[in-house]
Amino acid sequence: MHYTWYQWLLMFYIFSFFGWIFESAYVSLKKGHFVNRGFLRLPMLPLYGTGAVLLLWVTLPFRDNLLMVYAAGVIAATALEYVTGWAMERLFKVKYWDYSNQRFQLNGYICLSSSIAWGFLTVFLTEVILEPVSKLLWSIAPLPSLLCCAGISALFAADTVQSVRAALNLAKVLEAMTRIQGELDDLQVQAALLKSETRERMTRAKDTAALRMELLRAQAAAKAEELLQPGELVEGTAQRLGAMVEEHTERIGSLVEKHTAQIGERLSSLSQKHRELVANMDFYRKGLLRGNPSASSARFGAALKELREAAWGKIRPEETKMPPGEEDKS
Repeated sequence: MHYTWYQWLLMFYIFSFFGWIFESAYVSLKKGHFVNRGFLRLPMLPLYGTGAVLLLWVTLPFRDNLLMVYAAGVIAATALEYVTGWAMERLFKVKYWDYSNQRFQLNGYICLSSSIAWGFLTVFLTEVILEPVSKLLWSIAPLPSLLCCAGISALFAADTVQSVRAALNLAKVLEAMTRIQGELDDLQVQAALLKSETRERMTRAKDTAALRMELLRAQAAAKAEELLQPGELVEGTAQRLGAMVEEHTERIGSLVEKHTAQIGERLSSLSQKHRELVANMDFYRKGLLRGNPSASSARFGAALKELREAAWGKIRPEETKMPPGEEDKS
């Protein structure tokens, strides 16, 4: 059976729509609420449309042999799923589907159960769905088909451009949030080390002063016969030594206070940037996060989880990543 180019394109859109119905229904039932599944905001999953067209092409030579149709479907669809998943993760920094928790999986992009299902879907496609879809396409005159093709293609292209921009922007946000979190952790470690070092230096200064005092007293006692007023000498020296220790302690305290203030300002600035990144949630980014609940990222997992919770309204931006000490002020 031969199709024109616009009929192939319409077939791609039809099966993209069928794929969206299947995936959205499955995920919605699994999650207990409606999920507009997929990468686009239109009710389409291009992976299914591409897969359907590809499977029809590769199974043409084996159309009379169901076993070969099944095998061709498994191989072609699995290869397409792997390449698509790999390319999307490299481009957008996120796995928009992840089979890592499945048995017999490869890098989270494909798994045995999914490949088996692709084979059955291929048989179902060629033996059940293809004929009524073909009849529908052949029943539509060329001009209406072309007009329909043009209209859907315009919407599809606009949606794809916006969704790709949102996905690229999401990748940048994930990188920025992870970098900010790393800086926040480093600053908190610096603050803890600064406090510890300060306590150690002040304790060491006091201990040194105490040792010197004991030494002075011992020397004064040993020379008591030679000195007329050893007690006054010791007392005067002790006062000078105490003043020096106090001055040294104040200097250390001033430096610590200055560094602590700088660290606090930096923590506050980074936390504000973090909250702004979470708050800047546009329509397409929310759609990406809500429509792909199984999406994962090895490098940006914590940031992705936080953004997903914000997209569903489970957390408010002002509740995220407060610097130490600011939690009590809010």
